[in-house]
Amino acid sequence: MVSAQIFIEGGGDGQLHERTFRKAWSEFFRSAGLSGRMPAIVRGGGRDQTYAKFAHAVRNPHARKLPVLLVDSEAKVTAGSTVWQHLQRRDCWSRPDGARDDQAFLMVVARETWFLADRELLKGHFGRELVESHFKAWPMLEEVPKDTVLDVLQAATARCSPPYDKGKVSFDLLAKLNSSCVEVACPHAKELLSRLRTLS
Repeated sequence: MVSAQIFIEGGGDGQLHERTFRKAWSEFFRSAGLSGRMPAIVRGGGRDQTYAKFAHAVRNPHARKLPVLLVDSEAKVTAGSTVWQHLQRRDCWSRPDGARDDQAFLMVVARETWFLADRELLKGHFGRELVESHFKAWPMLEEVPKDTVLDVLQAATARCSPPYDKGKVSFDLLAKLNSSCVEVACPHAKELLSRLRTLS
């Protein structure tokens, strides 16, 4: 029996952020039907730090733990590119010896892209002060640049209390995010969840 140990970019510093980070990701994975095969969630911290933790886990394997890397793509992924090819080009990260293609996944272009996939979540969380006109009918959500994604969220929630931020508000949204909406709009997210569902 093998379970995933997933190293996820972000999370801030301190114990409060650690608890919030783990709870939010656990709720998201639970909504995706992973309650019976919940991955062990590791707060990666910074981008390079997350990769380093993942690479260390690959070099020091555990018989029942499969290390999995999850980071923002930061940019559009070129058609036909693998995750490792994208990370090599953008970050100069090599696939660690012993790691496979199905151990690295991307939030394209960022976790915030996933929030745009669930408009009902945003309306329910931010309420009447949310300015929905900032949200466009993007046919390919994973192709929207990161700066645009962040600008749209900040502009749409500017009058809300609190507005969007990458700290607690971000985790509050993640904990309530509808994974089905994300899978439909974000193919790379679907690949991640499909892989995690194969582990028991």
